[in-house]
Amino acid sequence: MKVLITTDLYIPTINGVVTSVVNLRKELTRLGHEVKVLTLSQNNDSYIEDNVVYIGSRNAQKIYPGARFTLTFDSEYIEELIRWKPDIIHTQCELSTFRMAKYIANILDIPIVHTYHTVYEDYTHYFSPNRKLGKKIVTLFTRRILKHVDLVIAPTEKVKSLLISYGVDKEIYIIPTGIDLNRFNEDVDYNEKKILREKIGIPSNSKVLINVSRLAREKNIEELLFFISKLEDDNLVLLIVGDGPHREELESYANKLGISNKVFFTGFVPPNEVHKYYKLGDVFVNASNSETQGLTYIEALASGLPVLCKEDPCLKGVVKNGINGWQYKNFDDFIRKLYSILDKEKYVTLKENAKQNAWQEFSSETFAKRVELVYERAIENHYNMIPYTLNS
Repeated sequence: MKVLITTDLYIPTINGVVTSVVNLRKELTRLGHEVKVLTLSQNNDSYIEDNVVYIGSRNAQKIYPGARFTLTFDSEYIEELIRWKPDIIHTQCELSTFRMAKYIANILDIPIVHTYHTVYEDYTHYFSPNRKLGKKIVTLFTRRILKHVDLVIAPTEKVKSLLISYGVDKEIYIIPTGIDLNRFNEDVDYNEKKILREKIGIPSNSKVLINVSRLAREKNIEELLFFISKLEDDNLVLLIVGDGPHREELESYANKLGISNKVFFTGFVPPNEVHKYYKLGDVFVNASNSETQGLTYIEALASGLPVLCKEDPCLKGVVKNGINGWQYKNFDDFIRKLYSILDKEKYVTLKENAKQNAWQEFSSETFAKRVELVYERAIENHYNMIPYTLNS
């Protein structure tokens, strides 16, 4: 099968969408499919590199963090993709490259499968002064986009329910995004961890609560800082791995709360180094309600870290209460469940369950095989063939 994946965001950008596309491309290729990617370049130049077509674009930070756009596209590169004749297009974003995908699909009469990654209503503060108006815009925009696709993939039940509430009437299949988990299974030797802890400044006897994320307002990291300020345990510290536009405000808030000695900001960490930082943690913590798939939660679980996170429908099947971690409702609940996780007897079982669950459910291989079945279903539907039953 020839598969064209389109995405406004790709390497060198680092986020959940890019991670998903990179892993899907690799695993589909391993399954024997021919895969090309159509994306936007980081400047005005268009070019092709390693079966990836980069179309010149402009910055669109005000729409969405890291976003880029183009109103026109270089026809010579699009025509080359049309001559290649993909069997199916898998769109990952709803803006510029979606228009290109729609154009190619119309010319070739081929199906489009779309993965809805981003809950835009959690990001309305970037493009609308009024949340209610922002949600209305998102609802209309989403319906308008998805009427052009054959099937939809949602990474979680939460996203599927949201799309149904928007009035989307397409078949929607829930497929959690897969991750290349191998590096998170790697051991980091004692000396390397000791050196890394010393470099960051973490006391040798401290238990480490770790958060890995882009430091943006919608991640609600302030809640974690507030909780740390209320803890009366000097042996518990918070390690925040990552960077973003909200970092200065978070550091200032930690200062204001008087917990600068208990909170450590690493700043940007190269992707190929992140797995080492997970190994410094004892519990992965997160207070965000803006996730669609929670890739960092899965990375943490694969690293053998129990997870303590804010209750969220998107984490159904990911964070299983009392099995690989807990979801909390408020501060008192957070404290109670944190110390339950840290109980010596329970902790070992939670760690083992965390790893096992991540590998069984969220490997990139499992992800690609599930997506492959959706492609087959979309092609059959598109050409009015007899559909078969597919478990969603």
